[in-house]
Amino acid sequence: MAKSGPPPIVFILLFLLLAGGGWFFFLNKPASQDVSNHPPTPIPAGGGGANLPPVAPVVGGASPVAATSFALPASVPAGTAVRIDGSTSMVTINQNLKNGFQGKFSGTTVDTKANGSAKGIQDLVAGTADIAAVSRPLTAQEQGQGLAAVPVALDTIALVVGINNPFKGGLTSVQVQDIFKGNAQDWSKVGGPPGQIKVINRPAVSGTHQTFKEQVLGGGEFGTTANITTLDRDATTPLLQALGNNGIGYATFAQVANQKTVRVVPVNGATPDAGNYPYKRQLYYAYKNPPSQAVKDFLGYATSSEGQKAMLAGN
Repeated sequence: MAKSGPPPIVFILLFLLLAGGGWFFFLNKPASQDVSNHPPTPIPAGGGGANLPPVAPVVGGASPVAATSFALPASVPAGTAVRIDGSTSMVTINQNLKNGFQGKFSGTTVDTKANGSAKGIQDLVAGTADIAAVSRPLTAQEQGQGLAAVPVALDTIALVVGINNPFKGGLTSVQVQDIFKGNAQDWSKVGGPPGQIKVINRPAVSGTHQTFKEQVLGGGEFGTTANITTLDRDATTPLLQALGNNGIGYATFAQVANQKTVRVVPVNGATPDAGNYPYKRQLYYAYKNPPSQAVKDFLGYATSSEGQKAMLAGN
């Protein structure tokens, strides 16, 4: 007896129904499912992505950015040379760092000069120096020339008199202003025995001169009275020699702390090594941006704990 079952037409209709459904699903498949050939859709700014870290926009990516810190190099190639010129206040610092850098990295050379902060900047711009030692912040104009600076030491400006000067006391900050503005020209005006005050001033190209004007004179000018002498060259040794028994001048404390021919004058009852001494300033190494590898290496050493120790050697 023949078996009964659905007619063939039923199977044909079922096949067509399944095929049509699959074709409809394929045509309406979401595009986001195809991750193999298309990148993911970016998240719009300001919407979604709350769990993602913010990304800083890149503006002028090709422009050099001033480095704020430098890493101590593990090694420096032999033949590396660094030329430094600038502040006379940083002679000792430069020499100590030169000795430390050359001793740590065999075959390197550091050439140091001290022709004043202004000359150091000029040489840096001209390309005849790699680093300018400056005892003041860079001006906006200098920064506009592509220069940047990193702080290397905190210094104090000391007032000094000859060791045999009859004036043995201290001064107030107001009395210091009066002396260097020419308002007080006799030691008796500031608590000392009678006698003319001989003021020894540094030249205007000196970074210490500029800092003194800002910090000590409140941005005012030095006096022009006959008892005030301005040196032609920014150098500490001639200044100390010119003091005699009635002179007063100023210098970075590191250069006069161990001198036997002069005495440091307290200001407002504080000596330069005290925390409340009023005349402090930052010393900097300026460089042209972007810095060369030799400059990066030297500044990395100078600003490291090892370099900071070497910098103060003998002080």
